[in-house]
Amino acid sequence: MKQEYHGILSSIHHDTGENHPEILELYPGIELSFISASGKDAFHVCHAPLPQMLEINYCISGRMGWDMGNGNRIYLGPGDFSLNTMDVCGDSAITLPNGSYEGLAIYINLEQLSAQPPAPLVGSPVTGEALWEKYCKDGTCTALAGNETIQQIFLGLYEPPKEMRLAWQKIKVLELLLVLSQIEAGQEKHLTEYRAEQAEVIRQIHDQLTSNLEQRYTIDSLSRQYLMNPTTLKSMFKAIYGTSIAAHIREHRMKYAAQLLQSSDLSIADIAQKVGYDSQSRFSSVFKEQYHMRPKEYRRNRSSESI
Repeated sequence: MKQEYHGILSSIHHDTGENHPEILELYPGIELSFISASGKDAFHVCHAPLPQMLEINYCISGRMGWDMGNGNRIYLGPGDFSLNTMDVCGDSAITLPNGSYEGLAIYINLEQLSAQPPAPLVGSPVTGEALWEKYCKDGTCTALAGNETIQQIFLGLYEPPKEMRLAWQKIKVLELLLVLSQIEAGQEKHLTEYRAEQAEVIRQIHDQLTSNLEQRYTIDSLSRQYLMNPTTLKSMFKAIYGTSIAAHIREHRMKYAAQLLQSSDLSIADIAQKVGYDSQSRFSSVFKEQYHMRPKEYRRNRSSESI
């Protein structure tokens, strides 16, 4: 069984070009892994169903989309976390909308947690059955926006004090289990599930916008083109990519402008046109907001660095 999910982690890192993941055994049947994925926008994870294994994922940075197999998809952004048994994710499509994901995963053998819990949990309400009933019953995947308490626990697992790393993580995972046993899942903020085909439409919109940075599109025109309600379009785009359409495309425009400033001899006015700005002064102002210097200064600094 351990080999099964160790193989899952290895396949994720192999598919995305990352190094083999570090896996820490905190207690018998409770393991912690750190996941880093980048350089690929989608990949598959296949493994035998493991209904006795609880998987908890927490997003530190980036974004990850997970096709749940029922036609729905959820997206984890920084501070979000999900819980599911590993029979739900036996054949999963994973997407990285922004090209990268950093997070941690905790794997818990629910049967072992009930039969042989860590000593501090003996006699507590933390059991495998209770966690399954609350978060995973009937193949449910529970995805939540973490509150401040939850986030502090996960960050403690991710960046413990170096001199007491393992001891700190052992305590933090127990704290997490205690908190999960006490919170009312129905009162927490659940992440919205989206139909996979709708998410694919949003990806097409994203690709159209980022491939044509010199053009300006309105929400209404995109709504008509892709036959999607404007409110749905805006809310789904933000859920998938983490920011509004305007903010996301502005970031792409400025990144491309920075590349052109460094690699081409185009005038600043021409570069402004290439990233959708008729006004050079407006372009310079927006560029400064992102890079804390005007385009001319950015080009001069990069030129001097390359000498």
